[in-house]
Amino acid sequence: MKVWELGEQKGIASLRMVDRPEPKPGPGQALIAVKASALNRRDIAITEGKYLGSRPAARIPLSDGAGDVIAVGDGVTNIKVGERVTAAHFSPWIEGEFDPSFFGADIGSTIDGWLGEKILVPAACLLPVPASMSYEQAACLSVAAVTAWSVIEPFGKIKAGDTVLALGTGGVSIFALQIAKMNGARFAITSSQDDKLERCKKLGADITVNYKTTPDWEKAILAATGNRGVDIVVETGGLATLSQSLASCAPNARIGLVGGLGGRADAAPNTGPLLLKNLTLKGITSGSRRMFADLLKAMDATGTKPVIDKTFKFSEANKAYQYMVDSEFIGKIVIKHS
Repeated sequence: MKVWELGEQKGIASLRMVDRPEPKPGPGQALIAVKASALNRRDIAITEGKYLGSRPAARIPLSDGAGDVIAVGDGVTNIKVGERVTAAHFSPWIEGEFDPSFFGADIGSTIDGWLGEKILVPAACLLPVPASMSYEQAACLSVAAVTAWSVIEPFGKIKAGDTVLALGTGGVSIFALQIAKMNGARFAITSSQDDKLERCKKLGADITVNYKTTPDWEKAILAATGNRGVDIVVETGGLATLSQSLASCAPNARIGLVGGLGGRADAAPNTGPLLLKNLTLKGITSGSRRMFADLLKAMDATGTKPVIDKTFKFSEANKAYQYMVDSEFIGKIVIKHS
């Protein structure tokens, strides 16, 4: 069988496709025939050895995927051969509170991921794919969608009539848009490109701001909300945008800090609004299998489908990585395995 490996982690050029013998599942494991996988921003950093350090050269990447169970090891009772499945990428995080130890068995990072024809996965983290979803759609959800869900639902406690803000048009932000709309909320989003904002409007965005042509975009967000502000922020920019995000907030808003795509901040963020508006700021590190199950149930019930920008062949996985680096996409980039 064929798999992709990280190689020396000097960038995308280090990725290599190799032949391996088909593995056999050990106790607590399942063997999956992979049908589709998908990329996240962190996958680029992993190819460069910049995501929590370097990995073994033979590591199989990618944390998002879906496929068929073709064999199970001893002690596996939660799934059966023949089931269509996906998996929570923090494989030990079944439910309950986050623990940093979960990074020790992170699919696609500290244990092998989905970018192979067949892979071994800890069976406890697997979830059945709803009949309403294709493999490609189910393969989009483990990291970005669950992260957006974790911010908006268990932490943000969204309710109809709330306004949610997300920054940029990557996977987390587009899933945030969809989850907000599931809940009858308004949605605000920023981007540097007007054409991307127009696409977001078609997906249901109520407020759109080009942060290049409107550098003080927080003022535009406030104006569009009648100077009240937003109730939930999915903060993907990090410290570089945090001051503006806090300034955009309504009293008692919740801000989930999930990334740092904005790069380094020129100065320390102004945290004054945290006190003046009684805001809550929390770091969000993806979510549990329980959260993923709740997300799948909600998407199935509402008919919500992931936004897939482009699909690549398995043999062209390195081209999918390059497409992500070029940043000309909205939503998810998918690799079709068969």
